[in-house]
Amino acid sequence: MAVQRLLWVDRATRTVTRRADGDLPALLASPDGWLWLDVPEPDDDTAVLLREVFGAHRAAVTDVLERNHVPRLHVYGRTLFLVLHRPQSGEGGHVHYLELDQFIGPNFLITTHGPRNLAVPLEMLLEETDELADRMLSGRYVPDDPWAASHRIVSGLAITQERYVNRLAKEVGALEQQVMAHAADAHPQDFLEDLFRTRHALLTVRTMSSQAAEIYGRAVRLLGSADPAVDKVLRDNKDAYDRLSRITSSQLDFLGGVTEYYRARTDTKMTIAAERLAVIAAITLPVTAISSVIGMNVISSNADRFIPLTIVLVVMIALSLVLLRWTKRQGWW
Repeated sequence: MAVQRLLWVDRATRTVTRRADGDLPALLASPDGWLWLDVPEPDDDTAVLLREVFGAHRAAVTDVLERNHVPRLHVYGRTLFLVLHRPQSGEGGHVHYLELDQFIGPNFLITTHGPRNLAVPLEMLLEETDELADRMLSGRYVPDDPWAASHRIVSGLAITQERYVNRLAKEVGALEQQVMAHAADAHPQDFLEDLFRTRHALLTVRTMSSQAAEIYGRAVRLLGSADPAVDKVLRDNKDAYDRLSRITSSQLDFLGGVTEYYRARTDTKMTIAAERLAVIAAITLPVTAISSVIGMNVISSNADRFIPLTIVLVVMIALSLVLLRWTKRQGWW
């Protein structure tokens, strides 16, 4: 098992130290502090450790090893098992789900990452936990308990998603400028691809944030009443995800307005083009019919019949003018 770090937080001295894997049983039994175990990519050895040392439920261990497509929450006594995601842009508009699993107990925090797509560097999965570990080891921030550490990590997840939405908002603004400046008209298919990719990314963030808010809402109902400090932490994380969901929804609404305007303008152009084609058909069809029937009888290689030809041409011109006037009255042009 590749353990990235095992940190021990001493409550009395408020110091954070790295510890070896072999210290786990003794640290877990010590009342002097709490430990944080971070596993970058859990495997079968991780599963054995979670079950035998931490007493994790078999279903929760299975969720750690397998990919979860929605947030999860289970309460096992005084331990909360939590699954969250954050987005990461991939190739071709694909959005990766970066998974973070947590076991939050009375004297321990366990964080695991993945499973991951090989196209995503491992460092991307560890950004929030790496940042917290660096701050703890440097003494800049020492969480009072595992709940405070989890709160800091989840707050980092929400902040990362807010920054992601901010980048998408810039893309939405650029798309809106293209629509207003008619710059998108030259390559409509490419523009529609850009619209869809941006909308897909925003939908992904809104889905993640709204589902995470629901998960934290349930956590508040299950655990909040037992401990005011835990209740405060859970409610703050829920509020962060609720706010992120509303912000993302507003960007989706704005992008929807841009898309509707672009489609309405495009549909109007198509309607105008269809009307003009109808005018052309209305004018040329009778003329074409007359010329195809009579033309061969008044024009020949041997001798042209000028008087009948003149009469036919006058009839064709008159008919065209009548049809042109009629289409004008119909409002086709």
